[in-house]
Amino acid sequence: MLVFILGMADVLRKIKQAEQDAEKQLADAQAEVSRIAAEARRQSVQLVADATDGSVADTQVTLDAARSEANKEADGVAKEGHKVVESIESSAAGRQKKAVAHLLETVNSQ
Repeated sequence: MLVFILGMADVLRKIKQAEQDAEKQLADAQAEVSRIAAEARRQSVQLVADATDGSVADTQVTLDAARSEANKEADGVAKEGHKVVESIESSAAGRQKKAVAHLLETVNSQ
């Protein structure tokens, strides 16, 4: 009977050790899960930040291109406007002498 009790104590000790080993493995696994989850969150935050930065950069490039094109068009319109103004001024200058002569002739004839 004594052998049976000693054998039983040995079995209980081994069961207790197995439980402790299992608890340690569970704690280690939970720590690893937490580490992996934290890393995944960090990576997802980084991906979102990178995508946002890329989107902002792309938007800025598009805006710069549109602004440049608008400035070119505005310059073209301004040049055309200056040509029209110069044409009107030139035409008016030539007609001014005729208008003054006509006005003087009209005043002198009265």
